[in-house]
Amino acid sequence: MYPRIIENKIRSKIGSGKAIVVTGAHQVGKTTLIKKILEGKRYLFLDGDDPSVRQLLSGPNTEQIRDILGDYKIVFIDEAQRIAGIGLTLKIITDQFKDVQLFVSGSSSFELGNKLNEALTGRKWEYELFPIAWEEFEQKEGFVRAEQQLENRLLYGFYPDVLNHKGDEREVLKNLVGSYLYRDILAFSEIRKPEVLDKLLLALALQVGNEVNYNELSRLVGVNKNTVQKYVEILEKGYVIFRLNSFSRNLRNEIKRNRKIYFYDNGIRNMITGNFNPLKLRSDVGALWENFLMSERVKQNVYKETFARMYFWRTKQQQEVDLIEEKDGKIYGFEFNWNARKGIKLPETFVKTYQPETKVIDRTNFREFVVIK
Repeated sequence: MYPRIIENKIRSKIGSGKAIVVTGAHQVGKTTLIKKILEGKRYLFLDGDDPSVRQLLSGPNTEQIRDILGDYKIVFIDEAQRIAGIGLTLKIITDQFKDVQLFVSGSSSFELGNKLNEALTGRKWEYELFPIAWEEFEQKEGFVRAEQQLENRLLYGFYPDVLNHKGDEREVLKNLVGSYLYRDILAFSEIRKPEVLDKLLLALALQVGNEVNYNELSRLVGVNKNTVQKYVEILEKGYVIFRLNSFSRNLRNEIKRNRKIYFYDNGIRNMITGNFNPLKLRSDVGALWENFLMSERVKQNVYKETFARMYFWRTKQQQEVDLIEEKDGKIYGFEFNWNARKGIKLPETFVKTYQPETKVIDRTNFREFVVIK
């Protein structure tokens, strides 16, 4: 098992009188993490994938819940989003059974977010879990072995099952895409046209690192702009992709409304495009590098609670900065480059206007970017 950055944070919240909720995509290791934290403890495990559990936990009253919990002081409800009315059930447990520590996991934020946010306001600690972070990977593999596998990670990504099945990465990714992209997203989002989802995912995968225009996507995919926007939001809630908005404050020629879209995992992106060629045979190495760095930075900012806001910057004259972070009133600008080349600088217009701290991130210094101290 790979160490997880948020493990100690979760442990510190046990016994605080609030439910501990872990959300994230299918197969990122939520159940494994919570079971590790509960190792050696006596607890009641309720699996939302089990029809009998779903029936038991769908709308029980306080007395029925008392019977279900028995004398257990720790309760773990897995795949909670599959249980109808789970928000109210969890609210009753946290309100009426103060001596019970509740753990909840959910594979997507569709239903779970809607059901929990209102019901458990002020009653939960919530954590997001992503595929393995570079920091976690390096901690287990060691510095040298991790560095040796950098190119493989750009191709196959960081899902735990992928890392644990060397040689079978493509098969594992194929199953992952089939189950979590389609089982979760189609089941919980009420998407009526899976073939549109296919086309949209491919279009997004091929445009990683480029600005995405919803009007252009609607023409490519063959549905209206509103449907494209809805599907993109669904893919975000399913932890498949995330958006970066454009940064603008002062200049008239700054791009203000466009956005870039990245995948949380390179392996998922490459499975969608069907391309696992070695880097030396690829024309999209820059996009793979950028997607890797962006997704790792998101993991770090969330896990380390930096509260940094992330953007990209571009002008109508095509001057651009890959990543802008705004944190504690200060602006930081980052440019990504796969090959370490001297003389690369961020655009002078940007530097003069915003007085940022700037850095070019390449293969020689990426660790300081993907591991925030």
